Amino acid sequence: MAAAITYEHIKTCKQSGARLGRVHTPHGTIETPVFMPVGTQATVKTMSPEELKEMDARIILSNTYHLFLRPGHELVREAGGLHKFMNWDRAILTDSGGFQVFSLSEMRKITEEGVHYRSHLNGDKLFLSPEVVMEIENALGPDIMMAFDECAPYPADYDYVKKSMERTTRWAERCLKSHARPHDQGLFGIVQGGMFEDLRKQSARDLTSLDFPGYAIGGLSVGEPKHLMYEMLECTVPLLPSDKPRYLMGVGSPDALIEGAIRGVDMFDCVLPTRIARNGTTMTSQGRLVVRNAQYANDFGPLDPECGCYTCRNYSRAYLRHLIKADETFGLRLTTYHNLHFLINLMGKVRQAIMDDRLLDFRDEFFEQYGLIGNEKGF
Repeated sequence: MAAAITYEHIKTCKQSGARLGRVHTPHGTIETPVFMPVGTQATVKTMSPEELKEMDARIILSNTYHLFLRPGHELVREAGGLHKFMNWDRAILTDSGGFQVFSLSEMRKITEEGVHYRSHLNGDKLFLSPEVVMEIENALGPDIMMAFDECAPYPADYDYVKKSMERTTRWAERCLKSHARPHDQGLFGIVQGGMFEDLRKQSARDLTSLDFPGYAIGGLSVGEPKHLMYEMLECTVPLLPSDKPRYLMGVGSPDALIEGAIRGVDMFDCVLPTRIARNGTTMTSQGRLVVRNAQYANDFGPLDPECGCYTCRNYSRAYLRHLIKADETFGLRLTTYHNLHFLINLMGKVRQAIMDDRLLDFRDEFFEQYGLIGNEKGF
């Protein structure tokens, strides 16, 4: 039986060690490294599928936890799966809902069997286990699905993280046994281990022994300093198979995308570009720009003179500021479009720099222009 998800290595950058590749899925091929827009509730906020295609998004994410609560996985199954339900014919990845459940610290109880928790919508008592999560994700029908894991908070003590990581491995085995559609859905394991190098390495070794078709790195970008995240990547990524995709979960600032690619990561996702767009914060070639600020009230130039997206071709900073200040939905759509286009386009430049064996030079040039030197925020 052919694997649902395969990785094709194209080139390794001689300067940085970053890799260029392709992830083949049942709904198309994805050039990597890639940034994946997040569509939590079967939609990328304010964007249509057609607009996402215009900016060349090849894969988007949806959230198992939220879709389980509403509209329910059985309804999505009845609709023919997420692709038909949301009219998206390219690749989809669903996370397991683990991060969302474990963020409900006051509303959940973890056991070996799974997690008992209360819905954040109405307080209903609910239960998720590896078997239940696999049933939900099989019904949703994404190309790539995540194993159910426990995402330890930061900071957390060693003993807690060790127990959490070992439980994640046991849950990963149960997910593999319960996965009903390996022929058309690839299941990724998730490496955990907090900020402890030995636990990260143990998790990577344990999960790779289970032979998943791809591997995610979870539990990073949860409040720790950027340098610590990079240290964890440096001790983890080399232990992951070179012939399978590597996915860093929840990372979307420009600096972290570039630094992650340098450390061998293929896939990234984050709500950052859409979330900050709704506050009028945008990513431009010259750095972070808050277009709602008063200084742009009479600025009739484009958001980013170096950007060719729909927003920058057609609308001024002054108009965008007016829309944001007036709480007009169109303003949120335009800033969201720009931010997503910016990151998707950035990853295209990263891929070209890998092809040209100059990703470290590209990083330095980008950081200087973007104003990232010494800036931990990265956007």
